[in-house]
Amino acid sequence: MSRLGSLGHRLYAGEVSYDFVGRSKRWYIISAVIVLIAIAAVLIRGLNFGIEFRGGADFSLSNATCTVEQARDVAEEATGAQSIVTQTASGTVRVQTETLTPERSSEVAGLLAEACGIPKDEVRVQVVGPTWGQEISSKALQGLLIFILLVTIFLSIYFEWRMAIGALVALAHDLIITVGIYALVGLEVTPATVIGLLTILGYSLYDTVVVFDKVKENTRGVTGQSVLTYAEAANLAVNQTLVRSINTSVVALLPVVAIIIVGAGLLGAGTLLDLAVVLAIGMAAGTYSSIFIATPVLVDLKNRQPEIKALQARVLARRKAGRTEASPRGAGEGDDADGDDESTGDGTTSGSPSTRVPGGPRQQPRRQARSRRR
Repeated sequence: MSRLGSLGHRLYAGEVSYDFVGRSKRWYIISAVIVLIAIAAVLIRGLNFGIEFRGGADFSLSNATCTVEQARDVAEEATGAQSIVTQTASGTVRVQTETLTPERSSEVAGLLAEACGIPKDEVRVQVVGPTWGQEISSKALQGLLIFILLVTIFLSIYFEWRMAIGALVALAHDLIITVGIYALVGLEVTPATVIGLLTILGYSLYDTVVVFDKVKENTRGVTGQSVLTYAEAANLAVNQTLVRSINTSVVALLPVVAIIIVGAGLLGAGTLLDLAVVLAIGMAAGTYSSIFIATPVLVDLKNRQPEIKALQARVLARRKAGRTEASPRGAGEGDDADGDDESTGDGTTSGSPSTRVPGGPRQQPRRQARSRRR
């Protein structure tokens, strides 16, 4: 823990710097590949909607003595259609069929109770119509649109519209990846999944706002100096909040993982599993996007401003002049290829442009003695 604290101090002070913004193209390519795979999974495989969305009858048999295969055979023979049968860790068998009439549902419940060796009155039957799932989807979509609208207004007022765009890109990134993983793996989409999906939007936004707040602090009055470019000041902000983002993610993921392992794996709580899985995927994607996507997108938008372009040209010109004074015989003598930072060999830089400007002592020619002057 002390080593992590020491690293956090060095990152905050600028003694060690990871070039997140400078390598934005690499992150864009990685994210683009993941997003395309996610979209392809949704289009090709589709989402495995639960009974709450597609409609049907749900039979829950506690302390059942039958196997999953036996319950499936009974249900499919009675309904004449394919049925979905699962068994929880507590021994409860859950049978999902197509939509049935109340009389037909009672008949199927009796057959399942007989096959599984339990009284008929212990079989819980729930018939769900597809209109209920459509209503949930409609309300979730309305909530998402209102959330995005309010987020855009808030970020545009508190920060600026470019930061709002960066945050929205990160949010879209997290949503697409989460939905794509559900389609790729075939996890069931339930109302709890929708709730978890809306929850991760707030988490992802929180992590991005923390980084943007530090970017705002570091870039305040940045155009009035010629030491740092906007990209370097923003990259320093990402490094300064890196340890905090990691710690926050780990602390948030621990109870979620506990719910998956204990609540779902041992107790067989299906609703908890639906909620925990989407939270775990969304939190991981949100941490990634706040570091590798949101700030690089912001910097790309800011670099299009004339004053930011002028700042970058001014900073580079000053550094070039400093290198020329330090090495009058030409660049390349003792300097690296681009004259910026000294690499530490592990993807970081020591003494980054965020903490110093390359330069050197001025070298004046020696004056000749008076006796040799003409």
